[in-house]
Amino acid sequence: MMTYDAARMARFVRRKRVNQVALTLALAAMVFGMFWLAWILWETLRLGFESLSVSFITENTPPPNEPPGEGGLANAIWGSLLMVTLATFIGTPIGVLSGICLAEYNPGSRLNAIIRFVNDLLLSAPSIIIGLFIYAVMVARFQQFSGWAGAVALAFIVVPVVIRTTENMLTLVPSGLREAAYALGAPKWKVVTRVTLAASLSGVLTGVLLAVARIFGETAPLLFTALNNQFWSTGLDGPTANLPVTILQFAMSPYENWQHLAWGGVFLITMIVLGLNVLARFLSRRFSS
Repeated sequence: MMTYDAARMARFVRRKRVNQVALTLALAAMVFGMFWLAWILWETLRLGFESLSVSFITENTPPPNEPPGEGGLANAIWGSLLMVTLATFIGTPIGVLSGICLAEYNPGSRLNAIIRFVNDLLLSAPSIIIGLFIYAVMVARFQQFSGWAGAVALAFIVVPVVIRTTENMLTLVPSGLREAAYALGAPKWKVVTRVTLAASLSGVLTGVLLAVARIFGETAPLLFTALNNQFWSTGLDGPTANLPVTILQFAMSPYENWQHLAWGGVFLITMIVLGLNVLARFLSRRFSS
């Protein structure tokens, strides 16, 4: 029979072997994922950087079969900025106010639990479902694609992200701050705006930036709402040019100049999303410290 020390050593060796196997598999999975990510980023940087020029941000989308380097994506960039900005201004107040309601006003109620459940569903819903819903509500009813419909569809994506982030950041505020404000005679609305929301402002801004980073590259909702055009859009009453749909159409085309511009658009969106995520991470760390 094995002694107690021998059995203990055998278990230790077996557990160490299992741990090494698990670590090896985890490292292999990480290397596998990082390889494809690095390849995608390299191709984006290599092909996208070559497409950048002054005309890329100053000229509208060109007709097909033009020489590479002619034309740009100025109209698509402008349309995306318009719709993303409008969606942010629509979705942010709704998300922040809803998050305040969930965190500060009877957070354990049944109504708030239902709202959280619906928000989680909306947060995990595919963006194409949101696009189809706005298509049925706005585009089909008014018989016209428009930038307004695209902005509303993007706002539906912003709202659940901001709600979740705002509620989580307000929940992290120590209850002692609220109690101290109440002890000084401050009303509920002033405690919320001057104490808890002020203390979690960096975290709320982080959620807004993450929501903007998410909607900037969304394509499916805009296919059913804003569609696209090849002209400069001074308003949002009709089909509006935007970067994601333009990239999709140009990348699938057989024309070299359009494919050239598509890679430039991919590079631009990648840099914007990367910059927003870095800024959000910086604000998050500042809030944590």
